[in-house]
Amino acid sequence: MSRVFVTGMGVVSSLGMGKKPYWEALVAGRSGVSEVSLFETQQIGRSMAGEVKGFRARDFLSAAEARRTGRASAFAVAAARMAVEDAALEQRHVQGERTSVVVGTTMGEANVLGELQKAWIHSGEDAVPTPKLPRYGTTLLPIHVARALGARGMVQTLPAACAAGNYAIGFAADQIRSGRADMVITGAVEIIEKLEYAGFARLGAMSPDVCKPFDKNRRGLILGEGATMLVLESEASVVKRGAVPLAEVGGYGLACDAHHITRPHPEGAGSIAAMRQAISASGLTPDDIDHINAHGTATPNNDSVEALVINKIFGNRRVAVTSIKSMIGHCMGASSAMEAIACVMTIQTGIIPPTTNYETLDPECDLDIVANHARHAKVDVVLNNALAFGGYDAVVCFARPGHLPRGAGLA
Repeated sequence: MSRVFVTGMGVVSSLGMGKKPYWEALVAGRSGVSEVSLFETQQIGRSMAGEVKGFRARDFLSAAEARRTGRASAFAVAAARMAVEDAALEQRHVQGERTSVVVGTTMGEANVLGELQKAWIHSGEDAVPTPKLPRYGTTLLPIHVARALGARGMVQTLPAACAAGNYAIGFAADQIRSGRADMVITGAVEIIEKLEYAGFARLGAMSPDVCKPFDKNRRGLILGEGATMLVLESEASVVKRGAVPLAEVGGYGLACDAHHITRPHPEGAGSIAAMRQAISASGLTPDDIDHINAHGTATPNNDSVEALVINKIFGNRRVAVTSIKSMIGHCMGASSAMEAIACVMTIQTGIIPPTTNYETLDPECDLDIVANHARHAKVDVVLNNALAFGGYDAVVCFARPGHLPRGAGLA
């Protein structure tokens, strides 16, 4: 059973393209939230989002690739190419049947479906733009990435709500541990689409201005978008090509609240199970965890339950907690993948990014919040929480290379 290492990372975000500008913005506490420009929001009653602006598909894709991909697929291919470059991989390393692609999402190319439906409803079926038909479908996301890189191993889409990124990373790691792949390009992608945006507004889950995770006066989430792709490699692959691993993927935990479609279980049943599984499967105890990159959506119930769970697991031990959704918004299915980069970079740099917009302590969220300014600390192990609607609870452990006991991730 192989150890699994992160060797490269790529990201398309509202804070910039590539892990360096993305990380620098997070550490600085910079906001990627701005007025939505993708569609008209006047009748929705909300107008802010972590929208990716300035992205040009032709900067990362060929003309032919750009023509056949939608916005989500273009994000994914761009992030994958950046990750491959970051890992110093040559084309020969990626091509072939031993490289797989696993991508998480919530809605995939939902905007393409919206365009097709709009044309049909307003002008009839003959008006449906047939060149756009091949762009639709969540199944296409990993296929576009695999085709761009020449990866001929398994492809898989995991539409696991807002925990899709962690589901993808955990599943990808399993492919390497089981010997099914030497390398997996994995992560998640999400785009902002009008129907989704309006739906969250109607649910009353969206803040009118800023995202304030764990703050007493939080008023809801801000939607975001983007893509993150990680290169995961087996220990043998890393040694063979002399790669320098950025972090090790430890264990992960999956559970379900089995409670409500939008509200978490009031005692955090699924969340507790997922966090404990991730820690145990990594061969660790709660005392070994240095930092938690929280789900932290800034919705009242979610934050208070997540805080309850953290305090149940860690007791009187105060673990540094942050939510980068305060800066990039809630990127739905891509969220935990976007946060995975922050986890790895925290291990690499010894810097924990802040939870911005934090002003007032909520007694129900009594945690060691890294508030408004980055914190320097030696961090060997990070938990990445994704505690999504419907009880999709997925937690992944990342660690400094060589820090975990051999056999971690197998429980």
